[in-house]
Amino acid sequence: MLEQPPLPSEPETGSSYVYDEQAPRTSPRSIMLSVGMLSSAVLLAVLIVLPTPYAVNSPGPTRNVLGEHDGTPLIEISGAETFPTTGELRLTTVSGTGGPGFPSTVRDVVSGWVSPTSVVVPVELLYPPDTSQDELDETNNAEMVSSQENATVAALTELGYEVPATLVIAGTVEGSDAHGKVEKGDVIVAIDGITVPDYTTLLDHLAGVEPGSTITLTVRRHGENLDVPIVTGTKDDGTAQIGIFIDPSFEFPVDVKISIDDIGGPSAGTMFALGIIDKMTPEDETGGKDIAGTGTIDVNGDVGAIGGIRQKLAGAKRDGATWFLAPSSNCDDVIGHVPDGLRVAKISTLHEAREAVTAIGAGAGDTLPTCAS
Repeated sequence: MLEQPPLPSEPETGSSYVYDEQAPRTSPRSIMLSVGMLSSAVLLAVLIVLPTPYAVNSPGPTRNVLGEHDGTPLIEISGAETFPTTGELRLTTVSGTGGPGFPSTVRDVVSGWVSPTSVVVPVELLYPPDTSQDELDETNNAEMVSSQENATVAALTELGYEVPATLVIAGTVEGSDAHGKVEKGDVIVAIDGITVPDYTTLLDHLAGVEPGSTITLTVRRHGENLDVPIVTGTKDDGTAQIGIFIDPSFEFPVDVKISIDDIGGPSAGTMFALGIIDKMTPEDETGGKDIAGTGTIDVNGDVGAIGGIRQKLAGAKRDGATWFLAPSSNCDDVIGHVPDGLRVAKISTLHEAREAVTAIGAGAGDTLPTCAS
């Protein structure tokens, strides 16, 4: 039988003892409070990473089209002399969540609401329903390739080169007069008896056609030329259109290679074209300035509107740009949203953009038209 040891006597001076005492019992209230706090923490953690039906757009990275990225030049030119430059021409981008494969979390949405340079909108406003990530990537990549091709054609044409093209009909607009008259695979040979050696000739002729009038399109089909009368329609800008989709095959007199793998979409076209021009001309157009910009471009050199202009303005300012070239069709979204220290010039054509860069480089940017004017 074990006996309980006697309690220690009064400790000597400088000595200490630890007494075993029965721990107080935890109350049911404390247990419930602890469980509740733990559950709330777990629930909050789940909510933070839970996908939401919103898309968040924020300023994305910029790239100097005259420089390199990861050791690779963004623009390489062979078959023509190139010249150095002292400034920068920056394409701008938007970083987004909420698209297929990249859902926005509660944390993303809250951060977007708090940030003055981000925008939060319902997903369906930016992305078509039932679109997969692969489909979206394929579309963005195709638009980027087309943008680079258009930029090359527009830049070389601006520099005085002729860029021959085979204009193959890829389809027709349903409801147009061309629908059912021309076929996929037809090659455009002439319009109203005028030979069409390139895309620019076709567009220039259509610019003088009254919408609703009839043009004669000569196409080559199975080795034979056919004259097809077509009643023109009206584009959004009020000019005439044939109602066909064209898949052009260009014969470039100069080899231009654009390398950018991590960015998609068509909005970098104008900056690519300016970069090509800057590299192929002896003048130092930028004059050492850091100029950013955006805008789609077609083979005729027309600059088109883009999305996310406010985020692109913020990204340009963040990365050191002092000037920004904005499509004139985006001016409504520019006014009132220009960061301090960034100046904006509006452009509608590649030629205007080139003149703007030259003016900025020469210190004459004050003469340029702005969205506010």
